[in-house]
Amino acid sequence: MAARDVGDALEAAGVAVRTAGDGDEVAGVRPRWVALPESAEEIAAVMRVCAAHDLAAVATGGGTKLHWGAPPDRCDVLVDLCCMNRPPEHAAGDLVVRAQAGVTMEALARALAEGGQELALDVPVPGTTVGGLLATGIAGPRRFRHGTARDLLIGVTVVLADGTIAKSGGKVVKNVAGYDLGKLFTGSYGTLGIIADATFRLHPLPAARAWVTATVERPVTETVEPYVYEGRTLDTTSTDVAASLSAVIPAVTESPLEPSAVEMDWPDAEGPCTVAVLVEGAAAAERAKALCALMGGALSDAQVTEEPPPWWGRLPEPPAPDGPPGTLGEGGRDGDGGEILLEVRNIPSRLAGSFVGPLTAAREAGVRAAVRGSLASHVFHVALPPGTEPGRVAAFTGGLRAHMETDGDGRVLVLAAPQETARRLDRWGHVGALPLMRRVKERFDPDRRLSPGRFPGGI
Repeated sequence: MAARDVGDALEAAGVAVRTAGDGDEVAGVRPRWVALPESAEEIAAVMRVCAAHDLAAVATGGGTKLHWGAPPDRCDVLVDLCCMNRPPEHAAGDLVVRAQAGVTMEALARALAEGGQELALDVPVPGTTVGGLLATGIAGPRRFRHGTARDLLIGVTVVLADGTIAKSGGKVVKNVAGYDLGKLFTGSYGTLGIIADATFRLHPLPAARAWVTATVERPVTETVEPYVYEGRTLDTTSTDVAASLSAVIPAVTESPLEPSAVEMDWPDAEGPCTVAVLVEGAAAAERAKALCALMGGALSDAQVTEEPPPWWGRLPEPPAPDGPPGTLGEGGRDGDGGEILLEVRNIPSRLAGSFVGPLTAAREAGVRAAVRGSLASHVFHVALPPGTEPGRVAAFTGGLRAHMETDGDGRVLVLAAPQETARRLDRWGHVGALPLMRRVKERFDPDRRLSPGRFPGGI
């Protein structure tokens, strides 16, 4: 297909288009064209052109996670939603907002704050758009109290592979019978359709916030008296990191003091681990002080602060390849595929394994790993140093799955890895629902025109 023919077809549909450049690669695959629609109708026009000319399309918003997931089998048109950023429709009286897919989460937060409200999500990647948030399904610390994007999503407009515009939830115009589009599309990496806009349930901005922070030093075995809180005995017979956290965290998460998030940062297995607990709303400072007393029996340096630790709500900084872990800042993730990032999910009864498993696997594979994530929701992210030898990354991933996926309870996902490394990895691990996922893909995109190959099993 001649570039002029496709360009002319898109321009005839009223959609801006340009030739793709180096910065438009999707996990190393470079498209031929970049389309810049400004509405759901223009996205539909792009997809009709793709259907007419047998072209594959991948959607992007801020481009912050284009290197996540598997490379597409083919990518002819990159559908850039950056122009779909009109001011959100904020119905403050109904605690509802509708935003186009290209609106950044930072811009959305500013708009909602003017009305004293918020979308209670913490997005760990700066520059993430509404569409990117839903496509990857990523969530931050407050998922423990408020859920993830799919829990707060009440309506969505999507464009399907043939150009059909479908809506579900709030302000319904047309439904796809039998499917909850919001739940299906969240975390689907754009393989089922392109999200045009989304409607979310909001919360009032909390009256106050306070954090309780504490540090667990490197393991030093010693015997201490058991700590008792409101009749509950916490086993603190060792200051080992895993033992200390396993003792106190269940008491924190189950406490009537209602923490909104319980996070940890462990940048190196040979160093200390920091724990931070967020308390929001009425009497936040007083409740935080009570949590501080609760934690103090096992974590002796617990203290209340008015500001979060600097790492709060961000993905882990990868350890330096040589020497102690360091902060690379935003430059450490330049979107070029050099990032090595995994996600670990586990069940509450295996809390310690969720964060000790990565460090054990790292020692066995001879690599260094930084772990950060939720002690309440049992979702952690693991970063390895950029440039880690592919064989060691593969050994680490395999060893981690051996630790985590016992009886199918845990999951290990490779979110990002350099191309050479990724070729030696199974990004998704065992996916029990794969047959069902294939049927859904066949229903929504039988010609595999949307982000083909980006999801488990080559979906």
